[in-house]
Amino acid sequence: MNTLITLAIAMAIGLAFTRFAKLLGMPNVTAYLIAGLIARYLMEFLGSNDLENLDIITNVALGFIAFSIGSSFKFKHIRHIGKSIVIITVFQAVATVVLVDLALLLLSIFDAISVSEAICLGAIATATAPAATLMVVRQYKARGVVTDTLLPVVAFDDAIGLIIFAISLAVAKAFADPAAQPTIVELLLLPLLEIILSLGIGSILGFILAFATKIFASRGNRISLCIVAVFAGVGLCTVIPNLVLSDLLTCMAIGAVYVNLNKESGQIFDLMDRWTTPLFMLFFIVSGAELDLSIIPSVGLIGIVYLVSRSVGKYSGAYLGAKVVNADSNVKKYLGLTLLPQAGVAIGMATKVASTTQLVDAGFANSVVTVTLCATLVYELLGPLIAKWALVKSGEIKQDKKPKASEATPA
Repeated sequence: MNTLITLAIAMAIGLAFTRFAKLLGMPNVTAYLIAGLIARYLMEFLGSNDLENLDIITNVALGFIAFSIGSSFKFKHIRHIGKSIVIITVFQAVATVVLVDLALLLLSIFDAISVSEAICLGAIATATAPAATLMVVRQYKARGVVTDTLLPVVAFDDAIGLIIFAISLAVAKAFADPAAQPTIVELLLLPLLEIILSLGIGSILGFILAFATKIFASRGNRISLCIVAVFAGVGLCTVIPNLVLSDLLTCMAIGAVYVNLNKESGQIFDLMDRWTTPLFMLFFIVSGAELDLSIIPSVGLIGIVYLVSRSVGKYSGAYLGAKVVNADSNVKKYLGLTLLPQAGVAIGMATKVASTTQLVDAGFANSVVTVTLCATLVYELLGPLIAKWALVKSGEIKQDKKPKASEATPA
């Protein structure tokens, strides 16, 4: 069975599951993930593993997701809520890493986990998956102050999470190998350089895109130019040696610059949303196929503590940040619940841990990956449901306005 037939079967299963999702009131993203799980075992039964190792779909889809999130960074909007967004993002990220670190370090007293492993997992806990959240917002056309706060927070969270992870990784290496002496460059300057370069590359591509779309007037050509920009952004992040550039930040910057320099960008983003619908479907189906149910029994107490402490950290941090900036009461009560999904960025961080020599030698790198993958399974399946519930409770999803059949997939 070749890859194209495999993908056709997987997408057919995904579309079929949206019917069940609609009957049960589930977001489509959850249906896609479950369809991916089923497709994985079906393909294994048929002797095919073509759903595995499709990194290009994952990378490109995340690029378009970040590009779309960048469109929420209009200067007028950011000037109005910019300071609040930064404060809320920092609070929820710091609260999460502190609570997860403390909870896991308590386990280290009983030798259930090493200090280095606890620090690594605490940093990974900061990551929030923008894809699942954005899909729920799109599918149900959520509108309101929580949604307006949520999208920029999810975008900024990637930058804050990368900084925290880089610092935590250096500290974890120091605990794992006392002979290692992390430098200021390793702790602060290198992560900052990576973030600045990511945003810089994206900004340059965004300027080029805004200029090019003035030359090419047709909608088809403008969509093609957007695709070129996103492809270039994702690709350039992989060609600079010795640096871990963020394709999410790069593509987010492309979208942010473009939306502010082109007055007609709103129409193009609407068209892009329709074009990317099957791509996002494939992304979540492939993500679901990569979730391995067999790892759940091996996680144990560490995984449970991670899940609980991260959830409490995200909610309490968002609540405290919203309280500090005197945000709307719905933001205080419900924003934290929409920040629970976790996927690609967290897995990327775990992979970085697994490729760090000092941590591999310390013998816990595989455990970090296992806990992260299990958390991804739980958060990706339950996170969208919780996010939808929070947006319904906040009044930003109208239950009496269910998506039409033509809107069953996000557009």
